[in-house]
Amino acid sequence: MTAIHTRALVLFSGGQDSTTCLAHALQRFEHVETLGFDYGQRHHIELDARLVVLQQLREQFAPWRARLGEDHLLDVAVLGQVSETSLTRDMAFEMESSGLPNTFVPGRNLLFLTLAAALAYRRGLQVLVTGVCETDFSGYPDCRDDTMKAMQIALSLGMDRRLLIDTPLMWIDKAETWALAHTLGQKSGVAGGGQALVDLIVEHTHTCYLGDRTHRHAWGYGCGSCPACELRARGWAGFVAASPV
Repeated sequence: MTAIHTRALVLFSGGQDSTTCLAHALQRFEHVETLGFDYGQRHHIELDARLVVLQQLREQFAPWRARLGEDHLLDVAVLGQVSETSLTRDMAFEMESSGLPNTFVPGRNLLFLTLAAALAYRRGLQVLVTGVCETDFSGYPDCRDDTMKAMQIALSLGMDRRLLIDTPLMWIDKAETWALAHTLGQKSGVAGGGQALVDLIVEHTHTCYLGDRTHRHAWGYGCGSCPACELRARGWAGFVAASPV
């Protein structure tokens, strides 16, 4: 990491992955801001969760508090208007003929990164941190490493300013994501920080596609049956098996 990369913008949804990415950024960069998007998703639970997670991070992790800067929320409802997916419409989750699940929102990450780059330009932030991952179950094309590398080049050229896209979860699975959160918490300088960060993610982050906050599992709240819940649950089981908490 070069000296110029000291200020970061985390694409932050309030879920497990983006919260882990935020902890990664807070441990690594001197100043960190967060950015969320309201794109007409079928529920707003995650938009509420993200504010709770930010509050809990400030309260529980004093060493990170001074590094955690302004939070931003952008209205990108146009994405919901052009997307016919199970994340923006009331429809069942299923696989499409393309081989992708109908949770894929075409162009979502491309638009998010473009808007994040524009905000970073205005705010003087050099790094965009995002929780995209090639090992995720979905195989979304806009989460692939090649896509991120191409976006980094395009955005840097288009803004005439060197931008770095940091993808700390790109090559790890959900069990390893839980383990990474535990490690980051341990490095935070807070006593018991590893367990504290894992507990924060369990209790306050939101992943469930259906927006269920009534059913509590060992890994957190959710319906327990949608693809996001199943992935999170499998990851938790792998994490606990490897290093019981």
